[in-house]
Amino acid sequence: MRGMDFAIEEGNDFSKFDDDGRAKRNGTLMTATAHIITAVIGSGVLSLAWAIAQLGWVAGPIALVAFSVITWFTSILLADCYRSIDGKRNYSYREVVESYLGGMKVKLCAIAQYSTLIGITVGYSITTSISMVAIKRSNCFHKRGHQDGCHMSNNPFILTFGLVQIVLSQIPNFHELSILSLIAAVMSFAYSTIGLGLSIAKIAEGGHVETSLTGIPIGNDLSSMDKMWNTFSALGNIAFAYAFSTVLVEIQDTLKYGPQEKQVMKKATSIAISISTAFYMLCGILGYAAFGNKAPGNFLTGFGFYDPFWLVDLANLCIVIHLVGAYQVFGQPVFGFVESLSKEKWGANKFISGEYPFNLPFLGTVNFNLFRLVWRTCYVIFTTVVAMLFPFFNDFVGILGAASFWPLTVYFPIEMYIAKSKIPKFSFTWIWMQILSGICLIISLLVAVGSIQGLIKSFETFKPFQSMS
Repeated sequence: MRGMDFAIEEGNDFSKFDDDGRAKRNGTLMTATAHIITAVIGSGVLSLAWAIAQLGWVAGPIALVAFSVITWFTSILLADCYRSIDGKRNYSYREVVESYLGGMKVKLCAIAQYSTLIGITVGYSITTSISMVAIKRSNCFHKRGHQDGCHMSNNPFILTFGLVQIVLSQIPNFHELSILSLIAAVMSFAYSTIGLGLSIAKIAEGGHVETSLTGIPIGNDLSSMDKMWNTFSALGNIAFAYAFSTVLVEIQDTLKYGPQEKQVMKKATSIAISISTAFYMLCGILGYAAFGNKAPGNFLTGFGFYDPFWLVDLANLCIVIHLVGAYQVFGQPVFGFVESLSKEKWGANKFISGEYPFNLPFLGTVNFNLFRLVWRTCYVIFTTVVAMLFPFFNDFVGILGAASFWPLTVYFPIEMYIAKSKIPKFSFTWIWMQILSGICLIISLLVAVGSIQGLIKSFETFKPFQSMS
């Protein structure tokens, strides 16, 4: 209401503002769905064939469906909590937790959310560089033959991605990302479809690939302990593939104001998760059918596919374009949190709050802020350096899945919904929700242990800033 009063006092056109005094939101079912698909169908899809190979024909698809249903259910609960009981908007996940739970849980939520978001942007820097290298390696294989290793450093490509993100990070806020998200969503469908097509072609070629109901069998190459760790890491990869709760509230905050606001978000969530799950099932199952127990950790850059080389190049180019946008979807909440906190403390400082309009060709008037430039540039540099230091794809993805799945996807949405709906303690609904949360906590802990074990093994041959593909 203070924002509304301020807008009126300044003589602004009230039709340009929403109920909270902020600029009118223009988000629709289509843009919200695009944002979610951009966030969900990310680098996680690339590791699903490997994850199914660890789990096998039975547990693999069951795990995919289970994570899908849990994510959908808890996302619906979270969408219900976007507005406080008094109707006030909450602009971030942390604000929703503060509104319904408060206390120490707000700090725990902030730690879990922002560390996960930072981790995801680091992970996307790693994945993008691997895809960029894969394009060059694919062309190299085409010219020199498959026997040539064609190995090259990832670092120049991580740096290139970082330079692009420094520019894109100057986009002021989440509300300006609609076009970028739509492009990224189209790209995610494109490379997933290419991957599916290549898998089907490989299956049609014939040839024997070894698969199993229980995944890669224990034997000379795999001890029972390694099998267990790989299984936990595979669950983490699947959990990460559905990670978007960290930005759900920010996506909902882009929707047009109206009585159907909450329903639009729920519908967008249902559509996006349904589409994502269909793609995941196809990519995971057909990828496993194509490669069997030797499925690579990243099925478009692990070079199970060599030809047609131009199609492999196109798929990896689509991954690069998609992750350019996805980095921003996950980075904007971090940017917004630091900038809003800085304005609260040092709002009178022109370096922090001063906006300077610039006219740019084809873009019109763009507001430039010095603090935004410096802080966001430093953030991108940080994620770029970390990506060059720790270029471990599958284990990194597994840890991110473990870190985000239970606290952000399950625990906080359930606890906030219980508080909002005033569900009595020890009632039937309360008990089964707590059981669901407890089971997911155990899974997250097991995944974390498995992924950490994988990282420890990777560190045995690790050399800083010398990652090669």
